[in-house]
Amino acid sequence: MNKICLSLAIVIIFFTSFFFISQKYTPTHIKEVKIAGQSIKVDLALTPAGQEQGLSGRAGLKNNEGMLFVFKNPGIYSFWMKDMSFPVDIVWISQDLKVVYIKKDARPESYPNSYGPSFTTKYVLEVVSGFSDRNNLKEGDRVEFKY
Repeated sequence: MNKICLSLAIVIIFFTSFFFISQKYTPTHIKEVKIAGQSIKVDLALTPAGQEQGLSGRAGLKNNEGMLFVFKNPGIYSFWMKDMSFPVDIVWISQDLKVVYIKKDARPESYPNSYGPSFTTKYVLEVVSGFSDRNNLKEGDRVEFKY
């Protein structure tokens, strides 16, 4: 009987731990993105409404700030500069956390032009314009999420 209780307790602890660990590391818990050796504090755009709003209406970003767009499924995602008041670098990131495309210095006056790769991505990071050049960011670089 004791062996059964002990085994049951171990199984319960394992599954409970797995549940809490998996919850902690969901995209909704991302606090920072480590990219090009820099840690960027991110606001998340998780919903279609939040993704449409993006950084529109904000006055600017600091060098260590950004917005991470987390899409439910990999897809082809284009971005434009509608209602933006400052330029940004836009970085498309694959599901396996590699930089796959960069639009440097996307400017508000470029609207209604849109930017993006012709292949699927899962995440898009917007950072202050010039970040990519200052930090030698390039396609193929690895990205890490901090929770």
